[in-house]
Amino acid sequence: MKFIATLLTIVLFSSASFGQKKDVLRLVMDTTNDQYGYVNSKGDTIIPPGKYKMCFTDKFDKFAIVITNDTIVGIDRKENILFNVFVFDNGPDYPENGLFRITKDGKIGYADLNGNIIIKPKYDCAYPFKNGKAKVGIGCKIQTSGEHSSWVGGKWYTIDKRGNMVK
Repeated sequence: MKFIATLLTIVLFSSASFGQKKDVLRLVMDTTNDQYGYVNSKGDTIIPPGKYKMCFTDKFDKFAIVITNDTIVGIDRKENILFNVFVFDNGPDYPENGLFRITKDGKIGYADLNGNIIIKPKYDCAYPFKNGKAKVGIGCKIQTSGEHSSWVGGKWYTIDKRGNMVK
């Protein structure tokens, strides 16, 4: 009987410990100081308001997009920087087809909505995905005209969501 009780306790403890889903953090804002932070489901402060200049992610599950040192970055739950986020319209790039653009050392790649780098930054220019494909360029440059800019020159390719060239 003791053996069955012990076994039952171990099974219940294991399923309670390992079956639990990680607590999703919720964005909070201190309106008096215009500062952002995150709290857990109990209301405990996990990331205090003001630690990051701005937080763009409402529900922080696996990663969040924040501004640190005037750079838009993706961070994990331990606040490690995962990647820099491509800036578009003065904010983080918009996800298209489940991917958004990221940058490293002046190159552009793509990450998914779980914060995983799907295509490492290796392109000089890269458009968002549409219908599972994206136009990317090597050797292209930014040309600015007033407040607008566009990419010119270089060799352009179309890639799929794995980074493979498609015709």
